[in-house]
Amino acid sequence: MNKAPLKIIDPHIHLFDLNKGKYDWLKPHNAPLWPDKININRDFNEAHLHLGEAQELAGFVHIEAGFDNQQPWREIDWLEKNCTLPFKSVAFADLCNETFNTHIQQLKQRASVVGIRYILDDDAYKVLSSDMTYKHLALLQQQNLSFDAQLSLADDSGVEQLITIVKKLPLLKVIINHGGWPLNNCTPTTQRSWNANLIKLSQYDNVAIKLSGWEMSDRRWKLEQASNLLKDCLAVFGEQRVMLASNFPLCTFSHSYKELWGDYKLLLEGCEPSATNIIYNNALHWYQFD
Repeated sequence: MNKAPLKIIDPHIHLFDLNKGKYDWLKPHNAPLWPDKININRDFNEAHLHLGEAQELAGFVHIEAGFDNQQPWREIDWLEKNCTLPFKSVAFADLCNETFNTHIQQLKQRASVVGIRYILDDDAYKVLSSDMTYKHLALLQQQNLSFDAQLSLADDSGVEQLITIVKKLPLLKVIINHGGWPLNNCTPTTQRSWNANLIKLSQYDNVAIKLSGWEMSDRRWKLEQASNLLKDCLAVFGEQRVMLASNFPLCTFSHSYKELWGDYKLLLEGCEPSATNIIYNNALHWYQFD
């Protein structure tokens, strides 16, 4: 008897239509100044999400990709018109701008929108310590929208500010993107900070972590690294708050989409029922498919 394909919800992908969107970050003269950025400076749609026969893409979460940061609902309208698989959208909205409220009102009118992402990175402390940011994140909680937070977990001050917000807004779902950059500037000091802050954040039930983006830190990353970091996250967050994701199409700097999920399948062998949570059930819950 043939075994049923393993169902996957990929909780972090990006699709591009260069004729319709702006994508300033993809332009050669703009950061990030990767020499191989040209390889992803083209259109990508859901037909490019090929898996092996042993796996089935049951849905995905589209994370904002800089389509139009002045009118972020335009990206959602394009997705909802062109995508056929079940999907949810995490849109852009500027936490640091008074337009946030009106943009959220527009985004809430789109059926697929379940949250927003704001790239904090080096500005995490500054942005998260702002009264305006707190007011805007409180609005997300009120509107039952989640917050995809992109920052380094080795950034002690940034994480402390995030924890302050998480304590005050216990119903706001916060999803840490790209594992909090565990492979960036990997020194004993940064690794200790990453581990300590992972443990601190795990104490709050409204925080989850999404592992992806390895290729942005190291084009030659190894599956063993991902395996060890997954074990670390499971040990402190538990199997209900950890997700594996692709970061397509950026993952193709290192692996094809099919190869990446094939590697993840190897990584998860013998991990049932945890594997189903990590690649399906948790995305279903945290991104409101259910």
